[in-house]
Amino acid sequence: MPQPLTPQPIAAHPDRLFPADPGVRRIARSLHSRVEGLPIISPHGHVDAAVLEQNHPFPDPAALLVTPDHYVTRVIHAGGVPLDQLGLGGASGLGGADADSRAIWRNFCTAWPLFEGTASGYWLRQEFEHVFGLREEPSAENADRIYDAISAKLEEPGFLPRQLFKEFNIEVLATTDDPLDALESHEALADDPAFAGRVLPTFRPDQYLNIAHPQWQANVERLIASAGDGASGYAGYLAALEGRRRYFVEHGAVSADHGVRTPATLKLDAAEAGRLFERARAGKASAEDRDVFEAHMIYQMARMSVEDGLVMTLHPGSYRNHHGPTFEAYGADTGHDIPFAVNYTEAVRPLLQDFGTAKDFHLVLFTLDETVFSRELAPLAGFYPSVYIGAPWWFLDAPDAMLRFRSAVTETAGFSRSSGFIDDTRAFCSIPARHDTSRRIEASFLARLVAEHRISEDRAHELIVDVVDAAPRRVFKL
Repeated sequence: MPQPLTPQPIAAHPDRLFPADPGVRRIARSLHSRVEGLPIISPHGHVDAAVLEQNHPFPDPAALLVTPDHYVTRVIHAGGVPLDQLGLGGASGLGGADADSRAIWRNFCTAWPLFEGTASGYWLRQEFEHVFGLREEPSAENADRIYDAISAKLEEPGFLPRQLFKEFNIEVLATTDDPLDALESHEALADDPAFAGRVLPTFRPDQYLNIAHPQWQANVERLIASAGDGASGYAGYLAALEGRRRYFVEHGAVSADHGVRTPATLKLDAAEAGRLFERARAGKASAEDRDVFEAHMIYQMARMSVEDGLVMTLHPGSYRNHHGPTFEAYGADTGHDIPFAVNYTEAVRPLLQDFGTAKDFHLVLFTLDETVFSRELAPLAGFYPSVYIGAPWWFLDAPDAMLRFRSAVTETAGFSRSSGFIDDTRAFCSIPARHDTSRRIEASFLARLVAEHRISEDRAHELIVDVVDAAPRRVFKL
């Protein structure tokens, strides 16, 4: 008797994420084939450059795929598993370096059904299939078997970070870096003739601009002492920020990234800004002072970008560290940054009055609030030559949200005013899955326009190459 056919895994299906209608799917398939093999341009992410510089084997499946990825740990935590059982190293002392990586992996596999329908579940399936060659669905029963299979893969030379960088076809990978970082790993990679890719630092000054940050005062003192060129006070603070930005440019940086509470911008005169700065240094700043100072410093960051050419990206609208006890026990970036509504139109007007038409200034505006896509971001980018619309990120970098984004902004701003895909990931092995997801969604959206006779198929082939490849190069000056 003939053997029953083994069902094709979801992650291996060639038409995954394409439209259900056969005619539209045919067009999407053709469009995707045009960009499937293009190199990955990743202008914003959180992979540590030292991972590639040192090129050490990844330690184990849990350390690679679970613990560092708050997309993953938050889902498991919501299902009732404490974070210290996922390796996050809580105050109890049960996590972190002392955690049993196999036990963490068992928690992950037991929780696998919770990921159905989530973007994280889709990416993880793609990683299992296309990176590790695994077709088994994780479960409590096979957790150890999958752990051993991935562990064996991680011992192979082909799974060293630099080899994966090459296999993933990554051309540009931007990191996110503290302003006082010496950027030694970036320098070593740039000087290494055996490494062909570009790993670019990104200037991220949040904890030097937000006076509510618990380390703001200490950070500012270090900044002025090390980079203030002998100046003190507010003048030394500005000089130090300008100097460190120049240092980043000299080391290949193309952008400065700002994770702010709101997109508010404000221009203060130097005397008023100096008084506010000194009040903050003395620990006497109010909550209103915090908002005013951050708004003013975002204006100053725009001024500096006009002068030094760094692309300015703005990520507002997240209530950082929403659960106080979790933050105290586990620290930041542990899955409880929660979005809230933002207002862009009035908030960025002071900045755009002075810099919105400045030559070669690029301002990329992101949001976690979908309501501003068509109401504010698309009209802003549809007028100001400096403004680009940041791709859906974080909770919105999921298939349906990406389609909603493209539908919301394109009719007003067209295709040319968007940033290109942003993977925003700490999980290195998820990079190709995330970029392929974006490419499939762009193909699906364009295919619908072709099927509805709104654009020609030839033009759609040109547009998908522009959206996937030319846009990030153009917007981030690569």
